Amino acid sequence: MAQAEVEAVRVRPSLREGSKRGRRASGIARQRARAGIVLTAPAFVVVVLLLIIPIGEAVYYSMTNWDGITAQWVGPRTYLNLFETPTFWRVLENNGLLLLALPIAVFIPLVIAGMLHEHVWGWKVFRSLIFLPTAVSWVVIGIVAMQVFAANGTVNSLLGALGLKSLEINFLGFEYSALAAVAVTFIWSMVGTNTIVFLTGMSTIDPAIYEAARLDGAGRLMVFRHITLPLLKRYFQFGFVITTISAFTGLFSLIFIMTEGGPGYGTTTLEFFVYQQAFAIGAFGTGATVGIVLLVIIFGVNLLQMRILRGET
Repeated sequence: MAQAEVEAVRVRPSLREGSKRGRRASGIARQRARAGIVLTAPAFVVVVLLLIIPIGEAVYYSMTNWDGITAQWVGPRTYLNLFETPTFWRVLENNGLLLLALPIAVFIPLVIAGMLHEHVWGWKVFRSLIFLPTAVSWVVIGIVAMQVFAANGTVNSLLGALGLKSLEINFLGFEYSALAAVAVTFIWSMVGTNTIVFLTGMSTIDPAIYEAARLDGAGRLMVFRHITLPLLKRYFQFGFVITTISAFTGLFSLIFIMTEGGPGYGTTTLEFFVYQQAFAIGAFGTGATVGIVLLVIIFGVNLLQMRILRGET
């Protein structure tokens, strides 16, 4: 019994020390939690004021008959009315056709980045030329593209010089040729941005991996296919996301300068359709409805892309 009492006396201080350490650790954790709340509170307030509240207001006005001054509540019927409008589906088709340009807008910069990463002859000059579109505004790009694809523009002049005068057309005068001109201009404008993205990804790859592959007898194409591409999955994901967002929400200035959404609705995208409904016609409620639909589509497309790429990873 005496020995047991002695052991109990020895254990009690250690238990008290353990409980003190536990209370100290929990106190530190609470302090860190409070500090995290204090530090993130300003950013949270900014997000709520500039993002959450405006989106909530847009959702409300999307279900009203709003002329910019007064709003009359209609309800979810506004979305049904929009989906029953043939013009909406024509505009949505244009966005779907522009999505077909996404793989090209990503693949071409990938090839260019691979060549620049290998420091081919004149790579510094080519890098500067390729990065140039990133420093030019959409308005300037639209003005240049309008001159290139006009009836007496650069493309038709080249066709005439090559003896292909029979192929000359007014690219901006027909619906699908005008949309193709917008798509080509969009692809060109995204080359610099996506090239930067892929060059950044390639610079993070350990050179020792390349050296080991070359020592094993792998050529440039094999190294690019089996080493570079798998290690760029996250950069592929980022490139597809920013290209998709640009295709849906970044072409207003380009379309406004090149075609003003025409001919007809041939080059009108959902983004441009919001402008037409809200500011050209004055149907701000319909414009808000189209804007919410556009938000949902962008979120869904990007979520699908990320899931596909994550699954491949």
